[in-house]
Amino acid sequence: MAAEGGGKEMNEIKTQFTTREGVYKLLTHSEYSRPNRVPFNSQGSNPVKVSFVNVNDQSGNGDRICFNVGRELYFYIYKGVRKAADLSKPIDKRIYKGTQPTCHDFNPLTATAESVSLLVGFSAGQVQLIDPIKKETSKLFNEERLIDKSRVTCVRWVPGSESLFLVAHSSGSMYLYNVENTCGTTAPHYQLLKQGENYAVHTCKSKSARNPLLRWTVGEGALNEFAFSPDGKFLACASQDGFLRVFGFDAAELHGTMKSYFGGLLCVCWSPDGRYIVAGGEDDLVTVWSFSDCRVIARGHGHKSWVSVVAFDHCTTSVEDGDPPAEFSGSDEEFHEQINFGAGRDRANSAHSRLSKRNSTDSRPVSVTYRFGSVGQDTQLCLWDLTEDILFPHLPLSRTRTHTNVMSATSPPATGQTTTTTTTTTTTNTTTTSTVSTTNPSGTNGKDNASNSSTSGNPANSLPGTLPRSNSLPHSSGNSIIDSAFIATGVSKFATLSLHDSRKERHEKDHKRNHSMGHISSKSSDKLNQLSSSRTAKTEVAKTLGTTLCPRMEDVPLLEPLVCKKIAHERLTVLIFLEDCLVTACQEGFVCTWARPGKVGLLSSQNNPANSPSGTVV
Repeated sequence: MAAEGGGKEMNEIKTQFTTREGVYKLLTHSEYSRPNRVPFNSQGSNPVKVSFVNVNDQSGNGDRICFNVGRELYFYIYKGVRKAADLSKPIDKRIYKGTQPTCHDFNPLTATAESVSLLVGFSAGQVQLIDPIKKETSKLFNEERLIDKSRVTCVRWVPGSESLFLVAHSSGSMYLYNVENTCGTTAPHYQLLKQGENYAVHTCKSKSARNPLLRWTVGEGALNEFAFSPDGKFLACASQDGFLRVFGFDAAELHGTMKSYFGGLLCVCWSPDGRYIVAGGEDDLVTVWSFSDCRVIARGHGHKSWVSVVAFDHCTTSVEDGDPPAEFSGSDEEFHEQINFGAGRDRANSAHSRLSKRNSTDSRPVSVTYRFGSVGQDTQLCLWDLTEDILFPHLPLSRTRTHTNVMSATSPPATGQTTTTTTTTTTTNTTTTSTVSTTNPSGTNGKDNASNSSTSGNPANSLPGTLPRSNSLPHSSGNSIIDSAFIATGVSKFATLSLHDSRKERHEKDHKRNHSMGHISSKSSDKLNQLSSSRTAKTEVAKTLGTTLCPRMEDVPLLEPLVCKKIAHERLTVLIFLEDCLVTACQEGFVCTWARPGKVGLLSSQNNPANSPSGTVV
């Protein structure tokens, strides 16, 4: 673990860090920001976000970057590690009045050197479709705020579509739009299409085609972020109520759920192969969830505050078989099979099926490494490695590469079995450790009935019964990693037990409801309501804690970060992995480029930015 020490070193801003593959270096002349480079006073502003698109031009400068800072939106040619940034001539710059940009997304299918389609969500609820190359504003959706008046939290083009996009709001609703349809002059009327455990999907009732096509209401509180699976078939939603919900997008069916250890979930991402989901939030943890098994397989603790972004590094993630296993990357063919999307998706799926088959039938070693990163409000960047000792826990546990901490069981093992006793690193929150010692999850774990039958001789809380099981997919004839059968079983088996606000949120809701109705309650009545709300919240936490929804801390491996570095003065809001670099951004409005090992030499003009070309479109 490359963690920092205490004192002065801990507060020092790092400009480089080292992993096993080499040194990552901050390229100071590749920094993007407002043209005056003055730190933005971020108090009360929406998070800085960054979007990329490649327009496939012939000049070699095909990457474009968009970022928002306060009321401003910027669009530049992104030169990355190749040349220094020129901030004097943005391709497009927009300043908004009365509202602020909150998120944005390019459509990669329609992007050309002459035109790009950029969606921008705003704090007042509107969504704008613009072309920053042509400097045009095509359409404004929810202009009169008749569809939703709350802040837009996430906007994404539907994968594979040139016209459909999905918008999430802090109201907890998502809306599916078509760029060809209007939003109408009256508030939409809805008809129930599908309903499940704490979610509902409605269609818009209208004689003529209008937006929105669909309205999703998901959980309680804000829907903070959503992410489509690599094949576009599934949708992962991170909500303020602390639940991760994964849906089959077309069928609007719930596939599985997960509950944060406490607090809301703020961010979510998929592994490049769609097998795992990582979520982060207000519990300061990163949680790894298996798509096929619908359960938590690991947690990571390294942040000291809320985790704002999680992302997989598709260039470092690798699957390799053979003897001996490789450290990080295999052959070019295997590498591209692992990470290629679009045309190579079927090849990637067949590679993963081969991995599952080999893991169960072949004694030769399999080397699996998923690299993902996270940034948080603690201004720290963490890199994590998810390796075979976590993914395939029936193999002997190895702590040399992932720094896995497995807390020891308290009961003696069954006959013929041994327990592994290790000292737990006390990196978790004190609230966490005091809570987890009170609940026994084994008796409430309905997901593991089949597995428990083979270890019925174990005591209820013995170590072999509580450690994660293999995440290998079923060895069926189909090569797809997403089996439709999982949808039907996922709803019935893994439906959430109960969904309620935390004590504070529930108290605020009661307070708001009482006074909006003109009801003035006595002090004693308010006190009773608060106590009742507190007891209810604790009861609901006790119901989910120790189940497959939210395992106790000692029931899953605890990852420590491979790298944990303070890289900014203000909270971090962006982490994006590109082929030759990774990109971060902080709330001061600085977008930073970190060259991957061996790529720093490509920035020929880093020490002489005056020689860099202007930011005009080629």
